[in-house]
Amino acid sequence: MSSLPVLLVFFQTRKMDFVSKKWINTLIFCLFFIGAGCTSVEKKIYVHLNKTIPCVRLLNATHQIGCQSSLSGNVGVLHVLESEENLDWVLRTGPNPPYMVILEYQLFSRSIMMKLKNGSRRVAGVAVVAPNANPVEGFSPHTSCPNENTGVYSESYSPSMAHCNVTTWNPFGNGLSYEEYDFPIFSMKDDNETQLIRQCYMDHNRWVNGSTPQYPLCAMQLNSHMYAVTDTITCMRRNEISDKFSLNTAHEFVCDPLGDYNVWAATKPLNDTAKGHKMSESVVIAAARLDSRSFFYDVAPGAQSAASGLIALLAAAHALRNATQDTSLNRTILYTFFQGETFDYIGSSRMVYDMENQQFVVDLDNVHSLLEVGQVGLQANSRLWLHSDPVSRRNASVNDEVKTLVENLQSSVMGLNVSLGEPDFSQPLPPSSFQRFLRSRPIPGIVIEDHQSAFSNRFYESMYDNADYLSVSYPQNMTQEEQLEFVTETAKALAEVATVVARALYKQAGGEQSRLSTINADARIVNYILYSFLVQSNNTWLQQMVTSASSLKNRPTNFYVGVENQLSEPTHLVEHLLANLTGSVVNVTQDDCQNQRENEKDSETKHLYKYMWVQGAARPNSTEREGFCVRSTTHRSKALSPAFELREYTSKDYSTWTESRWKSNFKGRVFLVASHELEMLTLGVGVGVLVTSLLLTYIISSKADILFSSQREPTNATY
Repeated sequence: MSSLPVLLVFFQTRKMDFVSKKWINTLIFCLFFIGAGCTSVEKKIYVHLNKTIPCVRLLNATHQIGCQSSLSGNVGVLHVLESEENLDWVLRTGPNPPYMVILEYQLFSRSIMMKLKNGSRRVAGVAVVAPNANPVEGFSPHTSCPNENTGVYSESYSPSMAHCNVTTWNPFGNGLSYEEYDFPIFSMKDDNETQLIRQCYMDHNRWVNGSTPQYPLCAMQLNSHMYAVTDTITCMRRNEISDKFSLNTAHEFVCDPLGDYNVWAATKPLNDTAKGHKMSESVVIAAARLDSRSFFYDVAPGAQSAASGLIALLAAAHALRNATQDTSLNRTILYTFFQGETFDYIGSSRMVYDMENQQFVVDLDNVHSLLEVGQVGLQANSRLWLHSDPVSRRNASVNDEVKTLVENLQSSVMGLNVSLGEPDFSQPLPPSSFQRFLRSRPIPGIVIEDHQSAFSNRFYESMYDNADYLSVSYPQNMTQEEQLEFVTETAKALAEVATVVARALYKQAGGEQSRLSTINADARIVNYILYSFLVQSNNTWLQQMVTSASSLKNRPTNFYVGVENQLSEPTHLVEHLLANLTGSVVNVTQDDCQNQRENEKDSETKHLYKYMWVQGAARPNSTEREGFCVRSTTHRSKALSPAFELREYTSKDYSTWTESRWKSNFKGRVFLVASHELEMLTLGVGVGVLVTSLLLTYIISSKADILFSSQREPTNATY
């Protein structure tokens, strides 16, 4: 093949007759045919893995975590690890390193992963087989003390409670997500592709009765090369250099700050253009988090850790819509959904920062109290726990307000199958957004959780924190529409939690006790939201509430925060849901709606409301939809760490997490690899063929006048 271009150049430099040109055309056609056939040859050599999910690299002020491959991908001989004792083959005795280790989910543990990490010279990568059903035992790759360095408890604020000294909140946390690995780690579904890999290993690589496996051996290549290295300071400096000196308009950045948007709405319109303190305005913040994560990129189901709380708050906001519109309350309820809380409280720290610097619609002086809805999936029983901060409650006025909030919550459970309890007074707050407000000043507040001390969530921040774990399941043979209408027990339980939250907020905002019994969350609405987040967002109910169905997915929502300037799935969905559940339909044209106005003369309401033109329901026997305009107080605000605004990349006060950029797409493939000796022999033969073809080309070129001579007429011939 390598001599053919030389021959082509030789032939095309000479004047040839018709027959010679015909042969050249035939040769070019053959070359084209051979090139086109390369694809089919490649398919015969490689089996590409289509359902793999990688671990990626993240960085902060001090170090990097996660995984990466070499630039061209890591290649290793397959080894299916059958037990921890079998590790010796990979790390010491196996004759064909490096190895690509296949781990069943039971063996994806800290002890095994640390041994593989420490023996990384003999390890090319790891592929974890994700089970089709959740494991029985607990598993959390997060730390045992989430966000321990950026909460309120520190050396200057109750040191005895810092670093989870009193309570280990996440006892199943093994910290795998916060380790650095010098090799790629991918997750694979347990399906036909995985079975093919196992069979390939059994046929070619398995060590049987002491015999060493013979070539060809089954091998795997994993490609997940990352561009950023060391820490956030280094990668942001490289970004700045690229931004300043790059001749390419598409700057070659190596990392991006983690971040997105918070979503908020108020029970009465607040002028979003007038930032800072609002005179005579008192606000009760109702908060929930928007994000979660797992060890693997793009898989963050967050059913208990994130979805349970935000769904309960969305349902509570819907339950309060009529009550807050019919009654003038003394205080405004501010529904807030914080993004990026998994990574050192990105969203809540940014909102507090903006309030302190008069960059938000209200400031901290306007905040009366805070009620946060945390993990409320009620796994163990129907008991909710009301957590408060024992340090700020030493202040008499704060303590009195906290007691009032507790009383409001306790008065809200009448007629419900929910009971409330308070942990011991000496117990600190669990990891929560409320801690970031307390870092600024003592604010009365309660965090509602379904655990008294340590998390009841056995799969905190893992891929197993999914719909199955929350018992969101449906009878067999149901259609999508039937599942959507089937109200699960989980939906009923969360509806009761939402009712408690709604009633307590109403009471805290100054509402009358006599109206509490009329405030009830709708279990059907809760079921719709559960289905949309934990099963698939692309359903007939949610299609009516969004501006475009193209944003909806046929899979569970990914609760990973993502990077700056890329709107994440949960933020997009919560923004639309909050607008529809708390807003009202207004009779305006699509043009006026999309231009944020009631009519052409209206230039004021856009400062108070947000207008959203949504698809609406499909007409009978038609694909056309009856769209309408929703007016609400729903807004977004930045959820980007102040560290990046201040360019303080070594900050100890704010999140400094960034995500590395990577080379193209993540890839995995399986193939048979020959022995090193055979590869050298093949290379030698190839070089020999090349040299021979070059010699032939030289000989033919030197004898061209003889070999390709043809009778020609004399140059002085005349006619």
